[in-house]
Amino acid sequence: MFDSHAFFKQRFAAHLKETSRYLRYIFNGHIAFAMFFFVSAAAYYYQQWLANLPEDFPTNWIIGLTFGLLVSYSPVRTLLKEPDLVFLIAAENKMGSYFRDALIYSFVIQLYMILLAGAAFGPLYFASYPERTGEVYLLTLLIVLIFKAGNLAANWWILKIREPGVRWVDQVVRILLNLAVFYFIISGEMVWAGVTTVLFTLVFLYDLSVSRKQPGVVWDLLVEKDRERMQTFYRIANMFTDVPHLKNRVKSRQWLVSLVSRVPLAKNRTFDYLYRISFVRSGDYLGMYVRLIVIGGLFIYFVPNVWMKLLFALLFLYMSAFQMMTLYHHHRTVMWLDLYPVDIKVRQQSLFKLLFQLTLIQTVIFALLFLGMKEWMGMLIALIGGTVFNYLFIRGYVKKKVTA
Repeated sequence: MFDSHAFFKQRFAAHLKETSRYLRYIFNGHIAFAMFFFVSAAAYYYQQWLANLPEDFPTNWIIGLTFGLLVSYSPVRTLLKEPDLVFLIAAENKMGSYFRDALIYSFVIQLYMILLAGAAFGPLYFASYPERTGEVYLLTLLIVLIFKAGNLAANWWILKIREPGVRWVDQVVRILLNLAVFYFIISGEMVWAGVTTVLFTLVFLYDLSVSRKQPGVVWDLLVEKDRERMQTFYRIANMFTDVPHLKNRVKSRQWLVSLVSRVPLAKNRTFDYLYRISFVRSGDYLGMYVRLIVIGGLFIYFVPNVWMKLLFALLFLYMSAFQMMTLYHHHRTVMWLDLYPVDIKVRQQSLFKLLFQLTLIQTVIFALLFLGMKEWMGMLIALIGGTVFNYLFIRGYVKKKVTA
């Protein structure tokens, strides 16, 4: 007798074992230190900023839209795999307990974002609305949880429809209603909040009625959605350790390729060309590099203390070099590289050279940001100190890791 509840527990245990193995590498000592530094600095300046909060600050927009987006993003994690398309379809009428457990699991693992947002926005909420009590805010968070469960159920029902256009329209309508509901709740306009809640309930009931008319589960869509989410997780984990399950995405980016691929035709420049092309065309490295520059630039711009700006500049330089060093193992499954008549030291030097070039560009950008804020001393320290830090970190830590 097939027990879908027991099958889900087995699948969940295997999933937990696999993800926890990679999470240990993601949240290693380096990332833990960086996160602690970020949280401590952000909490300190957040408290100072709240003490001088402008009266016209759009708290209702910020909290309302954030809560609306959090409840709108409610993907269903089924933990299904490609072989299930063959072996489980025949048992579809016995999979009720499995999908119920999957919905509960999906709800629970998404609670942490709501709890973090609730804790982060609490001081802002009470600073903006001192006349409101803690019970009012807790009631708001309870409504967030109710809408989260409602959106999760609606997402599950709409996944029974194969047409992507129908699913897209339904998602857009619910996002707009979620944003409106929580904007009105935070603003204290309860009449309008009630009206938009009624509209959301009508859409919710419509999704339920449509799903009941569908013949069954769209198995291939569920497998595809879960595979995409796991690939996203693998891409993040691949920046910290080797992930054999990762299917690398390649993008053309022809104009960037033509810009960075101007390398002399020489044997000792083989890996210069390969690493440059991999950095540009891979779906991970370029995006991560740009995001770290943008986020680091925002910290440098908004943090008031110049020494804290410099610490953040060095921290983001470190994170960029640390993330990009995985380029060395990017082609580990391509055996043809071992046939290249190129010494291993040449390959390593090519990586060190590219990392230094990337971090040097980032250093110059941060220094120009200091220059734009007329922090002359900060610009000089960022430029000189950043360059020295890049060289020492790459020739010290990165070299030790690559050659080990």
